[in-house]
Amino acid sequence: MTEPLPDPVAPRRRPAGLLLVALAGIAWGTIGPAVALAHGASGLSPSVLGSYRAAAAAIALLVAALAAGRLRECWVLGRAHARPALAVGSLTAAFQFFFFLAVVWAGVSVGTVIALGLAPVLLLVLKAFRSRALPRAGALATVAVALAGLVLVSLSGTEVSAAPHPVPGVIAALFSGTAFALATDSAVPLARVLDPFALTVITMIVAAACLVPAGLVLAAVNAEPLGTTDAGSWLLVVYLGVVTMALAYGLLYAGLRTTSSANAVVATLLEPATAVLLAVSFLGDQPTVASTLGFFLIIAAIATLGRRPKQPVAGGKPAEITVPGSD
Repeated sequence: MTEPLPDPVAPRRRPAGLLLVALAGIAWGTIGPAVALAHGASGLSPSVLGSYRAAAAAIALLVAALAAGRLRECWVLGRAHARPALAVGSLTAAFQFFFFLAVVWAGVSVGTVIALGLAPVLLLVLKAFRSRALPRAGALATVAVALAGLVLVSLSGTEVSAAPHPVPGVIAALFSGTAFALATDSAVPLARVLDPFALTVITMIVAAACLVPAGLVLAAVNAEPLGTTDAGSWLLVVYLGVVTMALAYGLLYAGLRTTSSANAVVATLLEPATAVLLAVSFLGDQPTVASTLGFFLIIAAIATLGRRPKQPVAGGKPAEITVPGSD
């Protein structure tokens, strides 16, 4: 029996999926500058801001689901896919919680490099384990170029602050990167059976249920303030919740419908590149040769994603073969 030909639409759809994931990375790149501005104006700690961000995202998504008449549908779908949805939501919460701890304890540069750099490496290893085959040279080169760019971008700051708790910070970064890799990988099968809106509503509510109490408890233990009278800071909290959490994860899940988790975590490395670009453009940071080179290395790595090796067909002519999730 002749095997069906590959879906000819898939190669055209894949770049669109990567673009959506890249847009999510760009949105995440605004988190650092927004948190820095809110912290400076209000004195609220990153953990408190992270809790309020998650609450704002959950409220915005619930209101959107109610307005769209899909609240009950999201509840039914959430119950039908309870285990994987709980896994994705809780792993997402763990990624964000430990990432905040890593950047506070080990510094922004070290925390970012370890957490975001570990994820694509883990997914490359996971794919090799599942396929029982070594990764292709092209895949290894893409990850290597992306990681080199990440290191240059993250470690090229003009000032390096002393890390108050370097060892716990590194451990937190390792937990964060592992959670990010597993959350993205676990979201792929859900993203291909649920529409992005429903998946975002379900998983972000789970994440908020974990992040809000965790952040507030941490703030209470450290005797940090829980409120502010600065209206601008609250507007930034709303922005962080609606744009960098609700919208960004919706873009990620939409992209994961046609993009593998391994490619997605490389594309999201636009996050630190965007943060550096914003810091240079609006916060007065001076660009360095290293940060500029790192930025273009990340862009170059992302540009290679989704390319398919040519394989021969019966007529002797090469054809592009695309298998969803195989990249």
